[in-house]
Amino acid sequence: MKIIAGLGNPGAEYEKTKHNVGFMFLDAFARKHGVSSWRTKQDMLVAELMLGGEKTLLVKPLTFMNESGRAIGPLLTWYKLSVEALIVIHDDMDLPVGTVRLRKKGSAGGHNGMKSLLYHLQDENFGRVRIGIGHPPAERDVVSYVLSPFSAEDRAKIDEAIQYLIPAVTCMATEGADRAMNRYNPRRQKNPPTESGGEQDG
Repeated sequence: MKIIAGLGNPGAEYEKTKHNVGFMFLDAFARKHGVSSWRTKQDMLVAELMLGGEKTLLVKPLTFMNESGRAIGPLLTWYKLSVEALIVIHDDMDLPVGTVRLRKKGSAGGHNGMKSLLYHLQDENFGRVRIGIGHPPAERDVVSYVLSPFSAEDRAKIDEAIQYLIPAVTCMATEGADRAMNRYNPRRQKNPPTESGGEQDG
C-alpha cells in the first residue's frame, strides 16, 4: 500500500494560493486516474485508487500546513506502514516557478509542513516531490507571498508542471523513487523523458 499526500491549507480562501500546489497536484492526479470520490477521515480528505495493482491512498491533510504531520503520522501508524510507503508533494520557494524535483529523502528545507512531517514521523526516508513557486521579492514577506494566488503567467507554469508530474509520481509509486528520479529529474520543459524511460541530460 502507498500513500500520496499533497500539502496545503483547507478552505476556499486558500484554494488557489501558492502554498496549495500540493492540493492542486492531487486534484489533477485524481482526475487523471478517474477518481472523483473523496471522503473525510479524521483530519484528512482521502481518496482511493489502484496503482500498479496496489491500493493507494490520496491524502489532503485538513490540519493546515504547519500541522501536516499531525494528520499523516497517525495514518501511517493506523495502516502499519513504513515511511517508505509515503510520497509527499509540496511547494518550494527555493525552486523557480514551475521547476520540479523528486527526492527519496531529505531535510525540511525550511518548509513548515515538512518540518511537521519530520517531527511526527521521526524519519526522513520518504519520497517527496517539490514544485517551485519562486522566492518573494525583497520587499514582500514570506507569509503573504505563499498565501497569495499565482499570476496568470505563473499559474500556467504550475499547471504544466503538474501535468508533467502526474506520470512521474505514478512511476514513483509503482516503480520506486530511483527509477522516477532517473526519468524525471531534472524537469526539462520542452524535452521530457522519452517513452522508453531514458534519462534526459541536463
